[in-house]
Amino acid sequence: MTLAPFASRPAQSRGRLHDEGRDEMRGPRDAFQRDRDRIIHSVAFRRLRGKTQVFVAPDGDHFRVRLTHSLEVAQIGRTIARALGLNEDLTEALCLAHDIGHPPFGHAGEDALQAALADAGGFDHNAQTLRMLTRLEHRYPRFAGLNLSWETLEGLAKHNGPVEDPSWALADVDAEHRLDLGTFASLEAQVAALADDIAYDNHDIDDGLRAGLFDRETLFAIPEIAEIWERAAYRFPDAGPAQLASELIREQIGLMVNDLIAETRACVADAGVESADDVRAAGRRLAAFSPAMADHERTLKRFLYAHMYEHPKQEEVADAVRTVVEGLYAAYHAEPVLLPENWRKSLPDEEPHRARHIADFIAGMTDSFAIRCYRDVVGPLELPDGF
Repeated sequence: MTLAPFASRPAQSRGRLHDEGRDEMRGPRDAFQRDRDRIIHSVAFRRLRGKTQVFVAPDGDHFRVRLTHSLEVAQIGRTIARALGLNEDLTEALCLAHDIGHPPFGHAGEDALQAALADAGGFDHNAQTLRMLTRLEHRYPRFAGLNLSWETLEGLAKHNGPVEDPSWALADVDAEHRLDLGTFASLEAQVAALADDIAYDNHDIDDGLRAGLFDRETLFAIPEIAEIWERAAYRFPDAGPAQLASELIREQIGLMVNDLIAETRACVADAGVESADDVRAAGRRLAAFSPAMADHERTLKRFLYAHMYEHPKQEEVADAVRTVVEGLYAAYHAEPVLLPENWRKSLPDEEPHRARHIADFIAGMTDSFAIRCYRDVVGPLELPDGF
């Protein structure tokens, strides 16, 4: 495939922090392919199969978890990258890795860790992703982390835009491997961020309907959704509600992807960028939805917050799992002997490093492992019905 002039090129990568010498020659892979493969083979990536997307430790295999979400984001990201002539491997690496820093129990778990580390700089899952990939993975004998390329680390740090006030974790990575935090990232990173929005806007509708948190009639308050459903019902008169829901999701993903491709092409042409560095210097986001689609996407998010993320059942579960994370942190901080031996031996003596080390351990847990640890080190735990 021929890359567009503004695509990221592995041969022009700013390189890795640690020189790997001849090890870099293993197999016919370029730098970004190698990054993607390292992410897929990491322990942190495998743990995503046991981490909350929306539903905590879901019963059965019909609902998304962080792993399946990341795979869906990667599929959407690659489709967009290919259409725009961007580097598909870098886009896929960013999509697969973007949620690696999430602690157990999704945003409820993150809120609990943020509160626990209030006096130690706080907790942010985006920055924790960089910390996991540069500090906490231990697969190589010569260095900590995965030693990913500069472009992958930059994209993970800035996929949502320039970072004016980095958290301690991101500042720590940036101090070692300057990521130009004040500029926009590559188009591959910008596409990965919007592929994430497309994926969760739509699969959360699918999961919300399946879970019964809202019904079709409530969803049809969004006119665009009602129109797509009506068209699908007309085309497939014998289809049941589940099949029509799947058709709705497919149709809407297609509309959002096509809109993003068209609008991004227009933005790139208007900006006159001719290289990846021109994209970084453009001073604005170049990957974007059209104004109409951006408004629709915001409507979807408002609906999901009102009818799913802040649903009373979800809030009840969130309260319970915050208790798990808070209890684990308090127990390990008060009695470090409760930590596993390898984590206990490397526990720093001074704050805030001590608190952050304990948070690193908790952030790496899956939902089920966190619940099991709570019962082992804290005590009995009552969970909401249906948990």
